[in-house]
Amino acid sequence: MTITRMTIPGRWVEGAGLVLGPALLLAGVLVRLGADDFFPGQLAAYAADPGRMVLSYSLYAAGAVLLWPAVTALGRMIAVTHPALARWGVTLAVLGLFGRVFHAGVSHLAFQLVDALGPEAAERVVAGTYGAFHVFKAVNVCIMGGWVVLAVGAFRAGALGAGPAGVARCVALALAAGLPLGVLKGSSDPIALAALAGLVVALAPMGVAVLRTGPAPAGGRSCSRSRWSRRRSSWGWRADASIVDIN
Repeated sequence: MTITRMTIPGRWVEGAGLVLGPALLLAGVLVRLGADDFFPGQLAAYAADPGRMVLSYSLYAAGAVLLWPAVTALGRMIAVTHPALARWGVTLAVLGLFGRVFHAGVSHLAFQLVDALGPEAAERVVAGTYGAFHVFKAVNVCIMGGWVVLAVGAFRAGALGAGPAGVARCVALALAAGLPLGVLKGSSDPIALAALAGLVVALAPMGVAVLRTGPAPAGGRSCSRSRWSRRRSSWGWRADASIVDIN
């Protein structure tokens, strides 16, 4: 068997996630600054300016999705010297990101209720169902704990740099545990903004370094063509071999 050094999902996806994931989260929150952070205020803000809130929550959801390749990239660096911390940190953080995406979907539905029922009726529905059980309640602790485990692993592995700057970036990464969780959370309080800024400080420089390291994305097409040619030749041989002369 031939072992290659290919990484999944790959350097370009991981680098983009490291740079764009935190930036989109922060941008999403900045767009909705001024609205009350709890669900009545978020619903009222949507009723007053739907385009603004749709943009805000869309940016935030996209940022949460893009953080998963960022987490895998950081976990790979930690795993070189501390594989157990890398495994636990990546697993907890990704489970937490699943929870955030679920919350984003419920928030989207709540905004549609404003359109369908009006602001007051939508607020009553959300208030009456806000505490309903769902399976992603089980990952709430992961949303907070994953970043702390990754920060500890990054510190011990030196994954975010050496010296005071590296320590500061690890602390900044741990601040992400303070980001509010749940449905229709404005996340514009000082603690949340510090958590988002911490993600940018911790991950964006690493993303730039990842994107700058290694060759530009070239050669993939020729490699794919080579594999396709081999497969086509193999299929052709099998087709020829299956022909039976009945004359």
